[in-house]
Amino acid sequence: MCFLRRPGASAGWIWWRMLRQVIHRGLQSFFYKLGLFVSRHPVFFLTVPAVLTIIFGFSLLNRFQPDTDLESLVAPSHSLAKIERSLASSLFSLDQSKSQLYSDLHTPGRYGRVILLSKPGGNILHQADVILQIHRAVLEMKDGRSSFIGHQLGGVMEVPNSKDQRVKSARAIQITYYLQTYGSVTQDLIGEKWESEFCKLMHKMQLDHQDLQLYSLASFSLWKDFHQTSLLARGKILVSLMLILLTATLSSSMKDCLRSKPFLGLLGVLTICISSVTAAGIFFITDGKYNSTLLGIPFFAMGHGTKGVFELLSGWRRTRENLPFKDRVADAYSDVMVSYTMTSSLYFIAFGMGASPFTNIEAVKVFCQNMCVSILLNYFYIFSFFGSCLVFAGQLEQNRYHSIFCCKIPSAEYLDRKPVWFQTMMNDGHQHTSHHETNPYQHHFIQHFLREHYNEWITNIYVKPFVVILYLIYASFSFMGCLQINDGANIINLLASESPSVSYALIQQKYFSNYSPVIGFYIYEPLEYWNGTVQEDLKTLSQGFNTVSWIEQYYQYLRVGNISATNKSDFISILQSSFLKKPEFQHFKNDIIFSKAGDENNIIASRLYLVARTSENTQREAVELLEKLRPLSLIQSIKFIVFNPTFVFMDHYGLSVTMPVLISGFGILLVLILTFFLVIHPLGNFWLILSVTSIELGVLGLMTLWNVDMDCISILCLIYTLNFAIDHCAPLLYTFVLATEHTRTQCIKNSLQEHGTPILQNISSFLIGLVPLLFVPSNLTFTLFKCLLLAGSCILLHCFVILPVFLTFFPPSKKHHKKKKRAKRKEREEIECIEIQENPDHVTAV
Repeated sequence: MCFLRRPGASAGWIWWRMLRQVIHRGLQSFFYKLGLFVSRHPVFFLTVPAVLTIIFGFSLLNRFQPDTDLESLVAPSHSLAKIERSLASSLFSLDQSKSQLYSDLHTPGRYGRVILLSKPGGNILHQADVILQIHRAVLEMKDGRSSFIGHQLGGVMEVPNSKDQRVKSARAIQITYYLQTYGSVTQDLIGEKWESEFCKLMHKMQLDHQDLQLYSLASFSLWKDFHQTSLLARGKILVSLMLILLTATLSSSMKDCLRSKPFLGLLGVLTICISSVTAAGIFFITDGKYNSTLLGIPFFAMGHGTKGVFELLSGWRRTRENLPFKDRVADAYSDVMVSYTMTSSLYFIAFGMGASPFTNIEAVKVFCQNMCVSILLNYFYIFSFFGSCLVFAGQLEQNRYHSIFCCKIPSAEYLDRKPVWFQTMMNDGHQHTSHHETNPYQHHFIQHFLREHYNEWITNIYVKPFVVILYLIYASFSFMGCLQINDGANIINLLASESPSVSYALIQQKYFSNYSPVIGFYIYEPLEYWNGTVQEDLKTLSQGFNTVSWIEQYYQYLRVGNISATNKSDFISILQSSFLKKPEFQHFKNDIIFSKAGDENNIIASRLYLVARTSENTQREAVELLEKLRPLSLIQSIKFIVFNPTFVFMDHYGLSVTMPVLISGFGILLVLILTFFLVIHPLGNFWLILSVTSIELGVLGLMTLWNVDMDCISILCLIYTLNFAIDHCAPLLYTFVLATEHTRTQCIKNSLQEHGTPILQNISSFLIGLVPLLFVPSNLTFTLFKCLLLAGSCILLHCFVILPVFLTFFPPSKKHHKKKKRAKRKEREEIECIEIQENPDHVTAV
């Protein structure tokens, strides 16, 4: 091997380039030998994966178990809200049956809620008899200790000019019933049965009272509607698989019955299916529990796996036909498996980071763990199972068997005597090989379209300005969307769209969004409540809120009775002996914790409730309230915590935004490190990083403009987009960088001709397979469809429009290749002249 040193090139650079060439060719040699080994033992590599699938697929049927704890899945595993809940629970035990405050909760627990909505223009207050009838029916239910906690009016209209804000009418009323379970398993089962009966009762009441609309919700409703997505999507996923099989089969076909490979396209998709079944079996054997977010794994695994399938098919077409089929398989492995190994390793690393302990959302962690197993098995099944299928198909082609009917193809003389329809079915391309076309595989319809039509059009000088304008528009919309990223803490985004939980949430948002969730304000240390300074501090902290507080009621009680309680003994004595004895104030006993040291009583902790007035975006404003109150607990002299059960999910926002950014950053860095030793020219890494960043930011911005929030599904799609972009851009860019043609235009044409077919085959199969998700009535699948559609479309745009144009403008330059070819041509001319001079009677052309 000879390396010519360019002027200005340092010795260190040349040695570094030599090292990369040695590593690259060493990997190619390794995969060549692997291809030979597979081609010599195809039955073994076909049987082992099939046996593994049977074993682990059987365990999938026996060990399937859904995950019923929705909070542990979608709420951050380690959050400040959970610590605050633990502290609140330790101070005030759950005893809801004695309390008359509907907000007296540390966890949602078991409950039943119902919204009664009057007809348009109606007044719910005029239907008190019906409301009381429904209320009595709920209280009379058996097998559950129910507790009527309270009610809330919605769609309220006040009497004009009334000083005390009198209610004129209300459109809806919300009633909540909490169940007392004490953490007992038996009581919890009884509570679950009560909730089921409660939902049935509300459905029956709806039929009996047509003048009202009833919307019910129970604690198990969220999990049930979350899991319902999987039930609704089962049939659509099978349809999606059929569409992918059909697309892969058709795109792998040719008119040439010898070289057409429809069954290889079909077997490639089936290879990914059985590897996914094996991965699912391994997941359940290791005590994994199914949740609806795992619906994305078949699509993620199919997108990466079929890319390897189509690249191997394309690599087979680039091999020389006169070679034995085993050598052709080895050449295809040597050509394709280096880049496929690199992209598979990046998939594994990116999702491995998502499965690490640093990931704070359990649903994301479980998904990434399963995805890592799927990627490993995809890789193994493609080079073993699909490689064996490629060996058998190659043997059939070498022996001139029909690619569909598996019968011997007749000779050309025999075909000429047969009808046209028979010649069409048995055409092996002998008509084409007699002409100037030396490679019959170039007649594949996608390759023919790219070579004869698209390549010339996209590199036309008049098309390039419009492509630049298109990219500027794309970048502008992407940037605009990245500035408007939305919080994905709303759990409704993960539920079936036509479920009772979503209907309830929409009505609640419409009629009960004037106030925030009731926030528990817990003072967890002894405080001098009789001190005027402390009283002012409490007023300052609760300023701007509507409060439900024993402190305010007690101060009002003292003022009305003209009672003085300016010292500790009087304050506590009157509180215990007089105030808390009154029937209207007895429920405040649960809000105060007394301790007795000798003859002296102390207040060691207490609680009150805050409610803020909000607009329609209650979720976002509640997060802002939480972020406003928490810092005050650190700087104020009063030590307190604030908590509401929804805060556990609201801590989601920061993680939703930062995690995909971190994953993307680490992924891009790993791309740079891993590919630096595999690419001869460093500009290949540079272009790959730019392309992947452009695609990632484009998907992030456009999905925000398409009303997709940052929840766990969109996070996983962003991680996948990063790797999916590398899957398709890397082979195209590396082929361009290593090309030795005279011009950049010719290099990009050759790159598209070599890799455009598998890219177009894979992305078209991927996008067509997403179509059935549109017909699944679930917010989760809508999010999955939108994100993956944007990912596939952006990658297609970059691979076939943006990169072919931009690579003709910018480095790497191809001038040095032109100089090398001129020097070689001059050298050949000199050799020919010498040979002519030495032997003028015999001229040898070299």
